[in-house]
Amino acid sequence: MSDENDHGQPQPRGMRHARMRIETAVLVSRGAESFPTELEDISATGVLLRRPRDWPGREHETWILDMIFGHDLHIHMEATVARLSADWIGLAYSRIPEHKQTALWNLLGGY
Repeated sequence: MSDENDHGQPQPRGMRHARMRIETAVLVSRGAESFPTELEDISATGVLLRRPRDWPGREHETWILDMIFGHDLHIHMEATVARLSADWIGLAYSRIPEHKQTALWNLLGGY
């Protein structure tokens, strides 16, 4: 059985892109709700965040992520909740703004 990768090509189920551990603050928002949290790791397809206390999100919902890396890289994008646990939120990017794609790939380097 297979899932599709970012380009619509099949890949074995359970196969995931390499994840790079980076610690930075993230603001997760939706409508009037916003929750500060921390990034655990990032990949070419999504992020793993610490689940904020009282965060009301559910799987398949779309949220806005605001991530700041260093002094010069701010990435603002939409992501969909893919996995939840009591401590973590796994989000898959829904849409990466075209003008931020290169910056994200450069951040990930060899990942």
